[in-house]
Amino acid sequence: MNTDLLISRLLRSGVIISAILVVIGMGIAIVHHPASLIGMKIHSPREVVRAIRDGHGQGIAMLGLLLLIATPVMRVAVSIAIFLRERDFTFVAITTAVLLLLLLSFVLGAASG
Repeated sequence: MNTDLLISRLLRSGVIISAILVVIGMGIAIVHHPASLIGMKIHSPREVVRAIRDGHGQGIAMLGLLLLIATPVMRVAVSIAIFLRERDFTFVAITTAVLLLLLLSFVLGAASG
């Protein structure tokens, strides 16, 4: 498969699936738990899982937002695999550094919040 096509499909799929999850989650929240749109606070992936398990639409919507955030990170990870396959080790090193910086920013952001 063409590299550009693979990456474009990954990005498009991530955005479409996340949008669907947000719409479904907000629809459920509006119908079943309208007060949770204001009162419920979700701060971690564990709380997202708990909210989904408890049937709160806001958890599904938050899962969609997390997927939207993860989509460009997945694009960087796929790029590393592509560069490895092409044996372009300079770009493997650069892209790996970018991925590590992205992950570090998530960890530091979670620690400060």
